[in-house]
Amino acid sequence: MGSKPWLQPAPTYRPLDAFWDSEEDAPGARCGHTLTAVAPTKAHGPRLILFGGATAIEGGASSSAPGIRLAGVTNSVHSYDVLTRKWTRIRPAGDPPSPRAAHAAGAVGTMVVFQGGIGPAGHSTDDLYVLDLTNDKYKWHRVVVQGQGPGPRYGHVMDLVAQRFLVTVSGNDGKRVLSDAWALDTAQKPYVWQRLNPDGDRPSARMYATASARSDGMLLLCGGRDSSGTPLADAYGLLMHRNGQWEWTLAPGVSPSPRYQQAAVFLGARLHVTGGALRGGRAIEGEAAIAVLDTAAGVWLDRNGLVASSKATKGHSEHDPSLELMRRCRHAAASVGVRIYIYGGLRGDILLDDLLVAENSPFQSDINTPVQAPERAFSLTGSTINQYSLSPSSPVQTSYGIPASPLSGGVSVDKKSIDKLVEASVAEVEAVRPVWQAAQAASASPLDETSVPDDKTQTADRGSDGSDIEADVRLHSRAVVVAREAVGNLGGMVRQLSLDQFENESRRMIPISSDPSHLNKKFIRQKSPQGLHKKIISNLLRPRHWKPPASRKFFLDSYEVGELCHAAEQIFMQEPTVLQLRAPIKVFGDLHGQFGDLMRLFDEYGFPSTAGDITYIDYLFLGDYVDRGQHSLETITLLLALKIEYPESVHLIRGNHEAADINALFGFRLECIERMGENDGIWAWTRFNQLFNHLPLAALIEKKIICMHGGIGRSINSVEQIEKLERPITMDAGSIVLMDLLWSDPTENDSVEGLRPNARGPGLVTFGPDRVADFCKKNKLQLIIRAHECVMDGFERFAHGQLITLFSATNYCGTANNAGAILVIGRGLVVVPKLIHPLPPPVHSPEASPEHAVDDTWMQELNIQRPPTPIRGRPQPDHDRNSLAYI
Repeated sequence: MGSKPWLQPAPTYRPLDAFWDSEEDAPGARCGHTLTAVAPTKAHGPRLILFGGATAIEGGASSSAPGIRLAGVTNSVHSYDVLTRKWTRIRPAGDPPSPRAAHAAGAVGTMVVFQGGIGPAGHSTDDLYVLDLTNDKYKWHRVVVQGQGPGPRYGHVMDLVAQRFLVTVSGNDGKRVLSDAWALDTAQKPYVWQRLNPDGDRPSARMYATASARSDGMLLLCGGRDSSGTPLADAYGLLMHRNGQWEWTLAPGVSPSPRYQQAAVFLGARLHVTGGALRGGRAIEGEAAIAVLDTAAGVWLDRNGLVASSKATKGHSEHDPSLELMRRCRHAAASVGVRIYIYGGLRGDILLDDLLVAENSPFQSDINTPVQAPERAFSLTGSTINQYSLSPSSPVQTSYGIPASPLSGGVSVDKKSIDKLVEASVAEVEAVRPVWQAAQAASASPLDETSVPDDKTQTADRGSDGSDIEADVRLHSRAVVVAREAVGNLGGMVRQLSLDQFENESRRMIPISSDPSHLNKKFIRQKSPQGLHKKIISNLLRPRHWKPPASRKFFLDSYEVGELCHAAEQIFMQEPTVLQLRAPIKVFGDLHGQFGDLMRLFDEYGFPSTAGDITYIDYLFLGDYVDRGQHSLETITLLLALKIEYPESVHLIRGNHEAADINALFGFRLECIERMGENDGIWAWTRFNQLFNHLPLAALIEKKIICMHGGIGRSINSVEQIEKLERPITMDAGSIVLMDLLWSDPTENDSVEGLRPNARGPGLVTFGPDRVADFCKKNKLQLIIRAHECVMDGFERFAHGQLITLFSATNYCGTANNAGAILVIGRGLVVVPKLIHPLPPPVHSPEASPEHAVDDTWMQELNIQRPPTPIRGRPQPDHDRNSLAYI
């Protein structure tokens, strides 16, 4: 079976030669052990920690008794240095856990936590044992947990979810096969196990399954064996919502084979599954032995591509040596950087002692980092531990007080950034209960009350002698607003309002001196084949006359999408990570597939065409072009076509929804499939996401205004940090700088300073007005313009006017009833907000027809299941349980 070019098949594994100083340092043959990747320290690079397992078997072919019995259970610890490829046996101080196999392990920064298992004396206790590898003096600790816990069990799974919660699921307690799930919050002391009662489609009772946590905080449970001994082929995701409620969701796709005693590990958005056994302990053979669940595309793949049906028989390549290598069970897997490592296992009655390696597909969005990268997204490492404590004793911790946690192959981030976070949020381990207070007006010099200039007159803000005047950035005292009651032809229904009349606005800007220097770089237009981009512009750029198509079928095919993306990609590859732009310029916030709002903004305030205003004003879009709305395809294709037509005047930077992991969940992938067909839709969606990895990440206007999607978070202290991010870049391969840039938000108001936890999820932060002031002063900037949050008036000031949040989509998700806005920045650096209010759909439009209502059901249901981010400054409804809403 074949697959689309961008859905890469499962990788091929090969033996990896390793070294050791003495036989004692070699782990030797074993099964039922764990292999855990830990983050680098000052003294060591990334390592794999192998613990426990059975080192001998009894019975087998040489015995008259049927079957085999595992023996030689150990509690030895071996460390594999990824860079030197050397094994070393380590003997930590302290009381070690008892010898055990079929236990569970998870990494917490430079620590490894072990729980459960079975040994010579029967079931191991459910105590948590922590192996601290932070310093050269390795040490065991036993963590005291109060109250009832999961109890002794084996054949279960455990991992660190959302960099905070140790979650254990299923297993066998010696009496029955289990289906329960437990979580321990590593940020709350005293430590307590909480038995979960998740919503959703719960997995059946099972043992010998595998589970791995994805970078966004989802635990994926895969396969296993039920109480009757039947192997399972299903997979379930477990996610915690922001109100603390957990939910199970059945994963899509068809697994190549049911299995248990397999190994699985996430690398980016791809869960790599290897080996396993069928009923009776028979090992899985052939192509089914190597599989990948691509959670971004929602499909299973083997080495031949997409999997259409589940099979438990041999594949056609039974003599392939690489497939024979993977005919094993009870082995262990871990990932570092772009590589998946596998050690040991059982093949029939033979214990294995080999180390295997494979590299994740170079075409996927999760491997654009070397084996050891300087930084990795969502990865905070370097924590230390006190006895009986899971909380770091060193200053290195997250804003939640969570022990620093690597992803697969996670490595350390800039320690200064983490130290600054800790200094600014000492009490973040406590529950944050900020109280919303009314915004207080900040003192500022009176602004001119002259009439608002239009786009044309703004271009002439020069001195009387014709020379450019060195101007400070300032927000005009009036905004241009399309009347709320206007319907139909809106051309004459425009008025000006004082900013004081906006219910969410009462602050003024305080200009700061700045560096006037400016750099400008020109780029060569990259023409699309046979004028494809002109075809798109001709079809879509109809500001006054565009109407939603009666047919939902998209007018481009996947080949044209590929050509469009290639042409635009060539331009983005020539551009710097931080664009250097000149005024005058229009700035747009989130559009989220609301193409009708984009057309209204173009209609009311000018559009990028020679018939419009492109000859004298630039356009800058701040990301989040897709998801949520009905017309993400129109939005992104028109903007790309405009970029190709006007490469020096139309500018696009990246938002957090320009990532496969996100837009697979919030509508864009579904829209591509619904409007282009499943095969072409998935291919087009994947190609768009490849393009998104090349988008610039920020823009500087006249060296005085910086524009980004999210914010400065905890880690961004200089523009140079953003400039150093190399593209193409993915969320998984990026650093904490990228996470902050695309995901962070300002605090609730100017009275909340410092760094605070972000309700969007663990590992994310909000930053206060003091951070904004410090950043602007250090970088000689006067204003930050960002998007990322819905605001009622379409724009909102923060930090005494030094930051503006901009949102261009009206009535977000059909429920917010918010206005949409753009900012027009004149050559004199006067910033003028221009607004449109939400309008009801025309009665006789295709959108109001019964047929169209049926076609749009998929998006309505998605927005109900994944409610939008609450409007900035508005209380969150108690009934909303979906943490994904904050994305």
